[in-house]
Order: sequence, then C-alpha cells, then structure tokens
Amino acid sequence: MTDKNIVLAFSGGLDTSFCIPWLKERGWAVHTVFADTGGVDAEERAYIEARAAELGAASHVTVEGGPAIWDGFVKPFVMAGEGYQGQYPLLVSDRYLIVDAALKRAAEIGTRAIAHGCTGMGNDQVRFDLAVKAAGDYQIVAPIREIQKEHTQTRAYEQAYLEERGFEVRAKQKSYTINENLLGLTMSGGEIDRWEAPGEGARGWCAPRAEWPGQPLRVAITFKQGEAVALDGVVMPGAELLAKLNGLFAKYGVGRGLYTGDTTIGLKGRIIFEAPGLAALLTAHRALEEAVLTKHQNRFKPEVARKWVELVYEGFYNDPLKTDLEAFLASSQACVNGEVVLETQGGRVDAVAVRSPHLLNAKGATYAQSADWGVAEAEGFIRLYGMSSTLWAEINAKG
Repeated sequence: MTDKNIVLAFSGGLDTSFCIPWLKERGWAVHTVFADTGGVDAEERAYIEARAAELGAASHVTVEGGPAIWDGFVKPFVMAGEGYQGQYPLLVSDRYLIVDAALKRAAEIGTRAIAHGCTGMGNDQVRFDLAVKAAGDYQIVAPIREIQKEHTQTRAYEQAYLEERGFEVRAKQKSYTINENLLGLTMSGGEIDRWEAPGEGARGWCAPRAEWPGQPLRVAITFKQGEAVALDGVVMPGAELLAKLNGLFAKYGVGRGLYTGDTTIGLKGRIIFEAPGLAALLTAHRALEEAVLTKHQNRFKPEVARKWVELVYEGFYNDPLKTDLEAFLASSQACVNGEVVLETQGGRVDAVAVRSPHLLNAKGATYAQSADWGVAEAEGFIRLYGMSSTLWAEINAKG
C-alpha cells in the first residue's frame, strides 16, 4: 500500500465524485467513506459503493450513522427548539458525524490525511475543517477549493472533467447540489442560486399540493424528559421514529421551505429544505414544553437555544460552550413528559392535544373564564404591577 493514503468523505454526488480522480492524478490512494446518516435507501447505498469503485477508490466503507445523529444532534436540537435564524432546521449537522467516520477510517489505515468535497464559498468547509482540527494534527485536502482558484464555473468544470475521463454524471446533479440524510433534504444550485422561483425538478421528499391525501393525518408522539420515545404508543429507537415521521408527513408536504440565510463566511445562502419529521417533532415538543415549563423558563430558554444553534451551524460543534448549553437544556427537560397529538391536512402541522402529568394547570382558574381570586385582588395586582409606568406618566405627562 502506498504511503500516500487519504480518506475522502464520499457521497456519490458531483463534488465528491470529482475528488476521486483528481486526488488519484496527484498520487493519492483514495479511501472513501460513506456515512449513511439515514437519507438513502439500499439501492442508493449500492450505487454509492459502485460509484466509488468505478471512479477508482482504493477502498470503500459504509458507516451506519442514524443512531449517532439522533443522540448527537436530534435530541439536543429538539430540546433547544429553534431553527437557525428562526427557520432553518440545521439539516447539515450530519457533517460532524461524517468527519467522525472519516477520522476513524484514517486511524484504521494509518494516515493523517483527510479530504472533502466542500466548496470555498460555503459553510460546510468550515464545519469539516474545524471538526478535523479539533481532533488533532491532520492534513486537509479540499479539491473543490483548489480548482476554484482557477475556474469560476465550478460545477460545469467538474462535469466536463469527469465526462472527459469516461464517467457519466447524473442528470439531476448537473443542475442541483442535493444533500439527504435522516434529518431531511437540502437543495441548491440552478434557479435557486439565481434567486428565481424553484422549477418542477427542485423537489425532493415533500409531495406537491395536488398529491396530498384527502384525509387528515393524526399521530401521537410520546416524550420522556424531552426526548421522543414512542410513536402512536409504540416504543422505538429515535432514528427509526424520525424516519417514520419523515415518511408520514412528507406525503402531506409538511416541512418544506425556501430559505435565505447569513452564512458563516458572510455570503447569503439560498436553499430549499425539506424536513417533515423534524417539523413534526419540533411542533409536538414545543406544545408540550409550553404547557409544562414555567413562564420564566419559556422566556429564557430560546436565548440558550439560539446560541446552541449558532455554534452548531458555524462549525463549533466541539466547542466547550456547546456542552455547557446542553447541560442547561437537559436540566430544563426534567418535566417535559407526556404525549402530544399532531394533525395535518397538508402543508402545516398542528398540535391538537397535549397530555402530561406536569401540566401547569391551575385547579381554581381558567384563563379569561373563571378565577379563584376576587376583583379587588386583580385590581391591586394591576396597580402594583404597573406602578413604574403609571408614575412616569403622572410626572411627565404634558397636558
């Protein structure tokens, strides 16, 4: 075996397909790793393995990543309950688990060289590089960044490069960059990058309006200390539960969005995302949390959540502050136990029923209906509660 071995995080897409012959032509023996984080079926897995062999990989391994992505990302993300900039559900967070798989493979073959197919304009390069650097002293090779020093139409160059060497390129890869995992699907490129309306081809899991079922869908999700543990009363591993929710809610078009965000490196990023299962989990968890946490917990917790989301989005998955914030999030979930019934008729999902032994429901009062205190008590509370503002108005009012 050559002493110039390198491990490539490989997905079978255009970028990582380009990387294999490019690295080989520079003397590397390329060992590919596909971390299956739940977004592909058996047929696609077989294609990825065959694609690596076709392109000349020295070896290829597939790593099961579903359980790791549930424990490492989904649990704290749902507990946090916030998307990046209030929208994006961090579907790229499997990147950190892909790095873990690549590092493990590098240790197995005795190399400290890691390659990835990230571009020089995106966020993933930051996530990959920082995650690798946090693990020690490694050589990082990024072929797409290298060719971008000389070529502006990168995808066209990659396509031509592969076709000149006799390798076909999938039709969809010519227009879009598509990423799928257990968390959902993201799509960029083509008209999306041009700030135009997405075309018919820019669709993944979520069914269009014309294909939604005629009957509403209802499911019940059971939570234990903030973690989803059962679907319709059936206890199952988290990764399996999320996969089932993806299948159920995708048929109703739930969880699809067109999002423009501020990237780590300062550009505007525009993508389509589809996350039906996460949308369902977030809706159910929030409904339960709102009913069992105190007012002060519900007000403060989003601040912690936003910081946790920013750290994960921007590549600081291994920063100590992330661990500190997760300790707070876990503490806040002690009483987030119960069952939430979700319903969708298509396009959106609502929590229609909440059951929990921890509901903060006053026995003698119902909002805007009845109370177990008197009018004088209410008037006294209002007088004291608004004292500061009332005094300001009395002293500074101009008549």
